[in-house]
Amino acid sequence: MADIPFELDLDLQIGKYDIQKQLGRGATGTVYLAKDTFSGREVALKVIEPEVFRDPQFGSVHRAQFLNEASLAGKLKHPHIVAILDAVVTEEAGHIAMELVTGGDLSQHATPATLLPVADVLQIIFKCCGALEYAFGEGIVHRDIKPANIMIAQGTDVKIADFGAALLRQTQAVQTAVMGSPYYMSPEQMQDKPLTHHSDMYCLGVALYELLVGQKPFTAETLEGLVHKVLNELPVPPSGLRPGLPRQIDAVVLRALAKKPEHRYVTWADFALQLSNAVKLVLPPDAIPDSEKYIALKSVDMLSGLSDAELWELANAGHWTRFDAKQPVIRENEPGNSFFFLANGQVKVTRQGRLLNMLDKKEFFGEMAYIRGGELPRHATVESMVQLLLAEFDPATLSRMTVGAQLQLTRALVRNLVDRLELANTRLGK
Repeated sequence: MADIPFELDLDLQIGKYDIQKQLGRGATGTVYLAKDTFSGREVALKVIEPEVFRDPQFGSVHRAQFLNEASLAGKLKHPHIVAILDAVVTEEAGHIAMELVTGGDLSQHATPATLLPVADVLQIIFKCCGALEYAFGEGIVHRDIKPANIMIAQGTDVKIADFGAALLRQTQAVQTAVMGSPYYMSPEQMQDKPLTHHSDMYCLGVALYELLVGQKPFTAETLEGLVHKVLNELPVPPSGLRPGLPRQIDAVVLRALAKKPEHRYVTWADFALQLSNAVKLVLPPDAIPDSEKYIALKSVDMLSGLSDAELWELANAGHWTRFDAKQPVIRENEPGNSFFFLANGQVKVTRQGRLLNMLDKKEFFGEMAYIRGGELPRHATVESMVQLLLAEFDPATLSRMTVGAQLQLTRALVRNLVDRLELANTRLGK
């Protein structure tokens, strides 16, 4: 492959990709907007210059990082991780085709003048927790989590990028001694100790701190000075640097930044739960953050067969509302084709005035109309007993989910419906 000129030739083609324009340029290569000539799909194409691999001092390091990332092509499938679609690596150079994410990265919101709302930051980091938990389950420690490697898809939907520095535990890939960005490195990474998910948790804690207050927890004029601070000093609590930030959020952030891995959150789910709780401090009571939707669905046993990606599909497919007490949700004989998920609260189910059932949180209802298809009369009335958090799912929206997610969901609903009908028949027979 020929060297890529700095002045872009719009007629340039690399492999099966037509180059459209340059998106960014770094020390080791260039990222282009490109079109796959086979599928017509637009991608972000990372191209490594031949001279990078030939560099006598760092060529082997850059090659190892590039091979790391290339090895993940088609393997990491998560809504909050940039998909690596294709990779070609030769002795001279290489390129990686990635999912195109057009909102830029979070570094643009890491200064005091450009900070995002606190609730948005907490939701973003919540989603990163799930992505990194998924990656660790696949045997990967990212090792270079920072705002510049978290891409903005839309709103608070983000995607983690740049797995070049990743430690691939299951494949035993060749690793260099130190990879990552010093300001975001965990203490154990600086000391070249074995790394687990707790190292990425620390890095994400640094990113969270920076996105909340617009500065890093530790800075220094030399690397030695930075290492000393990271290993020995405590950061200023975030509430001391951002007026109005609830002090309760300090504990959430500072635990992720604990010096010892065992003093951080035990699991990613623990960290995510505290972030979800913290967002309630900065949102109005009637707001429904994405984290609350996801956690509600994640806790349902009958949905345990859904992957993390499928749970997010389901969370995004629902129409979520808070519903007042003593209100009808659906009425018998009225037509409908949607079903409902009771995330929180309690409802009673009646038919011709007779009590059929009382449903608590984590229950579904209205499944029969959805499973049978079409606008059919409801068989029962459902009324709220207390304030509810409710999600309604309609067939048109659910049809846009992946086939696998739809199949898992339908199986779960059928099992749930059979259990409910058995209970209803028992009560009507008394």
